Amino acid sequence: QTICVNAEDSRLQVEQGEMGGHAVLRGHHQARHEQARHGLDYLVTEGHVEAARLFEQESGTAPSVELSSITDRMEVRRALQSGSVEEAIDRVNDINPEILESHPELLFHLQQQRLIELIRSGRTEEALSFAAEFLAPQGEESPAFLEELERTVALLAFNEPHSSPVGDLMQLAQRQKTASELNAAILTAQAQEHEARLPMLLRLLQWAQSQLEETAVFPQIKDISTAELTGE
Repeated sequence: QTICVNAEDSRLQVEQGEMGGHAVLRGHHQARHEQARHGLDYLVTEGHVEAARLFEQESGTAPSVELSSITDRMEVRRALQSGSVEEAIDRVNDINPEILESHPELLFHLQQQRLIELIRSGRTEEALSFAAEFLAPQGEESPAFLEELERTVALLAFNEPHSSPVGDLMQLAQRQKTASELNAAILTAQAQEHEARLPMLLRLLQWAQSQLEETAVFPQIKDISTAELTGE
């Protein structure tokens, strides 16, 4: 292999042709079937049912779970993201009642979200009653839960809770946070990774290229969507 050194650039110069086309960079990539598996894993984790079915047909890659289970999981997420916490709890119990039984922190956060929704709708008395019956006992057992409960109940002290010091709890991002936690628990129960590996591998590729760029000039994948090698 020919090594070139530019007088104005001390970095190692490597041209695409000198890399044997596929040899160096492709040698560090996952095999084709592994790439397909990670792609399908991403679609399954993110809940893209139709895309996952099409990908399965075109790549010949079998999913690790029944694709019909994606719909059930996405219905749980949809309910929670829309503020229908009771519906989300009922749906997750239909999928597997042991999920909430084995995740007390998740159950607390779901009940906390239900309390937030009661406050959001102005049902103050119902909110106080719910907090005392369902959340206070858990707060007595856990300092962390108690702190979260106190922050949530503090919303009732403000005429405009959205703009209060604890107004972040009223943001849609709070619903999303709880929905993601529940989604991860369902995936774990279904023996799936709760974070798709494809985005992680792409981030790793970008990081590796940035690190290598400090010492060498080489063809890189600039556009992830095309995965084409481009030289400097």
